[in-house]
Formats: sequence, structure tokens, C-alpha cells
Amino acid sequence: MTSPKTGKPELVGATPERITVELQHARGRHLRWVLIGGIVGALFIHSLGTLGKGLGIVLVLLGAWSVFQLVRTFLHPAGAVVIDDATVELPRGVCRGVPSKVDRAAVTSAYFLRRAVPWTQAAPVLVIEAGERAFLYPRDWFASEADQRRILDALGPT
Repeated sequence: MTSPKTGKPELVGATPERITVELQHARGRHLRWVLIGGIVGALFIHSLGTLGKGLGIVLVLLGAWSVFQLVRTFLHPAGAVVIDDATVELPRGVCRGVPSKVDRAAVTSAYFLRRAVPWTQAAPVLVIEAGERAFLYPRDWFASEADQRRILDALGPT
């Protein structure tokens, strides 16, 4: 019997391939915000008046949040979406620790959001609905849009 996807003969008892797509961390972006928030915020607080000091405090707080996110990239790996026959491992986010494991049958749909995307996220956003939860994966978490497409194709109807 030949495989409809590859046209090659199927081996009896052969397991389908396991698909692993790595997520990408954003250390460079976090480091830039640490420097911008820290240096520019401190200069604003030191040199400017009341409104400038308020803006400086906001920049320092953004820098502090970026320090937390930068440290998290060193504590946890970026994560990966792993799809095989029985289970799907879906990270809760980039550098967020242990991924969620769901049965393959629990994945009800996977699709792209291209237009209805918040202005703070890069489009397209890959949405995977599994059970009661929906996992969102923006474009900037992947090396390329082709990685998102591989996940979508693997989770699509067979």
C-alpha cells in the first residue's frame, strides 16, 4: 500500500514522524529594553521636571519587567511544539517552563488569525484549541511562518 502524502510504500507497523517545532526567545529585544529603560529612564528622572520624572519611572518599570523576562529566558528553554500520534505538547508561552500535554484527539481545531490580531502581536497568530483551552502562538515566537504552517498542516485533518 502506498502513502497518499509521499507516494512511497508504507511499512507495516511504522509510526508516523514526530514533528518538533522550536520556539524562539527574544533575548535581544529584552536586553534592549533593559538598557533603554534603565539608562534613558534614569536620565529622565535625574534631569527633567515632574512630567519627565513620571515618564522616567515608567521607562524604569518597563526595564525592570524586561529584566524579569530576560532572566526567564536563561532559566527555561524557549519551548517547542511537539506533535506525534498520541499526544501534542503545547508550550504555555516562550520560556514558560513545562509545556501542557494533551491528547491528539482533544485538539479540536487549529487555524490562523490574520486580521483580528491585537496591535501588540505580530500576525499571523496560530491558534490551537485543545479541550477547554486555546493556545495562541504569534508569528514572532517562530523562526519563520513556515514553522507555523508545519504545525497547522500536522494538526489538520488526515
